[in-house]
Amino acid sequence: MSVIEKLDSSIGRRDEAPNETLAEQIVKKSDFKAINELVANLTNRDKNIQSDCIKVLYEIGYRKPALIAPHHKEFLALLSNKNNRLVLGVMTALDMITLEQPKRILEALLKIIAVADEGSVITRDHAVGIMIKLASMKQYAGKAFALLIEQLKNCPTNQLPMYAENALPIINEENKALFIKTLSSRLDEVKKASKRKRIEKLLKLL
Repeated sequence: MSVIEKLDSSIGRRDEAPNETLAEQIVKKSDFKAINELVANLTNRDKNIQSDCIKVLYEIGYRKPALIAPHHKEFLALLSNKNNRLVLGVMTALDMITLEQPKRILEALLKIIAVADEGSVITRDHAVGIMIKLASMKQYAGKAFALLIEQLKNCPTNQLPMYAENALPIINEENKALFIKTLSSRLDEVKKASKRKRIEKLLKLL
């Protein structure tokens, strides 16, 4: 049976459980043939198949990113696609493989950020995740951290506490002062008490 025949949309399901089960089966077998078929169908005429394929691919990425990392070019090429669900899924997949393909992801980082700025909250979440991962690697930290700071300066206040908390592991003596300054400069913008307390707790910890 073709892997496409096992997708949610092919069997009339909407709960995504079949897609997740399929991803687990592919990971267990390291089924590169199935992965290649999924990637090939990211440009299928049926948008539901596109969305299901990227869902399975990033679920594979959650479990074993090395299996989908060789397809970084195909993922990056789809960032300009008009199917928003596909773009969200592609950004998720890129987040999963950043540590596997850091150089290639860094080269496309400005494009990734531009897409995130125009996309959904979840799309931006994964773009920030990409920046944090890159900033955790010494050879890419300079550029990635500078771009992360720009995101912290301009992102919606609802997302700011989460982004700051997620970035905490990459904060060191070299970048701590700028990180603190950036968060402090936005405190007055944060109106929701619970979110403000999270940022204040982080600043106190630093």
